[in-house]
Amino acid sequence: MIRNHDRSKWLGASDTSYIMGNWNTVSFARWWLTKLGVVHSNYTSPAMRAGTAYEHPILAELGIRKTDRQIKMRKYRLRVNLDGEDNETVFEVKTHSKDFRVTKAYWRQCQVEMFATGKRCTVIAYRLTEDDYLNFFNSIDKDRIQFFPVKYDAQWIENEYLPRLKYLCECLKKRRTPDASRI
Repeated sequence: MIRNHDRSKWLGASDTSYIMGNWNTVSFARWWLTKLGVVHSNYTSPAMRAGTAYEHPILAELGIRKTDRQIKMRKYRLRVNLDGEDNETVFEVKTHSKDFRVTKAYWRQCQVEMFATGKRCTVIAYRLTEDDYLNFFNSIDKDRIQFFPVKYDAQWIENEYLPRLKYLCECLKKRRTPDASRI
């Protein structure tokens, strides 16, 4: 659960698709201005509010007691917020209303969480009903929980992610706009 909504000065695991995506887009420019602290985003949606409300109850229902740890890797300006974890696994909670699959963005987020922790990662998907969106205090239905283990890809981290992360870290420190042709 995110408590501090200031997204500036740090790159996060949930930002990985921006880090790996096309840097010549309006959405990237808007995201980068947020990272620089020039603009602030207060965007929220019913799905986001429901996901936040159900995250802890889902973890509690599964007996996952260690939640909300934040890891900072200062040399990369990387800040990773973990939903839940045990001694061996990081758990990333995702709520949904239709069929669920681990998207490229979720896979990338898990890769960075595994990089930061040295642990495995499992996405916990929980299907919400219409009533769940109207009442955030409904009991958790274990029959609607699915588990999706994600395999770590060290080569992707080393060869694709880290070069971009390091470059963006330097750009963030120097407060300059990144140029994708430089990596």
